[in-house]
Amino acid sequence: MRIRIAHETRYHYDAPQKSVAQLLRLTPRNHDGQHVMGWRIDVSADCRLSRQEDAFGNITHAFTADGPFSELAIAIEGEVETRDTNGILRGTVEKFPPALFLRESALTQADAPIAEFAQAVRRQAGGNDLDVLHGLMAALNREIAFDPDPTHVMTTAPEAFALRRGVCQDLSHVFIAAARSLGIPARYVSGYYRRSDVTAQEAGHAWVEAHVPDLGWIGFDPTHGVCPGEAHVRVAIGLDYLSASPVRGTRYGGGTEALTVAISVDQASRQTQS
Repeated sequence: MRIRIAHETRYHYDAPQKSVAQLLRLTPRNHDGQHVMGWRIDVSADCRLSRQEDAFGNITHAFTADGPFSELAIAIEGEVETRDTNGILRGTVEKFPPALFLRESALTQADAPIAEFAQAVRRQAGGNDLDVLHGLMAALNREIAFDPDPTHVMTTAPEAFALRRGVCQDLSHVFIAAARSLGIPARYVSGYYRRSDVTAQEAGHAWVEAHVPDLGWIGFDPTHGVCPGEAHVRVAIGLDYLSASPVRGTRYGGGTEALTVAISVDQASRQTQS
């Protein structure tokens, strides 16, 4: 499937900003499941994008824009050819051994309820890690309702699990916490998901990859209850949301800011014909 993505992040400041520095993880890499046909980043301010690679092998772009300005927009546009690999990752850039992704972070610590939940899934699934991971995905998809209202960017896995509600980021954090509590390496993935019912979206997507001996890294999307396929575009990985976040930065100028995000994810051929 060829997927066309347009993603605009726009900041509105109530006081003119002296300068803004941003780090972007918004550029996908090629691997056996996807090939980037074309990708472009535009920033409304006059600045120079510096392309680098972070510790996890994600492509990053950094920039500093000098003001004064009251609005800043970052626009992404590109096409990616994807194919279904049944969630199995091949040809990815791997900077660290899988054991690194057993490390807890503030957002993915497993409290007693999450650890007990994970153990219950293991008892039901048996000793096979792959069966356990599929069991975790199905159980979280069933137990946690998708709802953007009760959570925020810094919601922890225990908070989301206690609420039994959250967004894709929250389900991914709970999955990671549960898997790591069982000794299974797991990591956070940010990207995009092509839905069949809508094109316009308010946010990107997130899912998880877990490591299984003799198979390698395998993707699991607890929000949709499926292994990532040709509808998923993989962009960045990390220990949690913070180390794979699409946009992070600082600003100098005071006041408050308002953020709007507009994303379009569609099959390229259909968008061309419309």
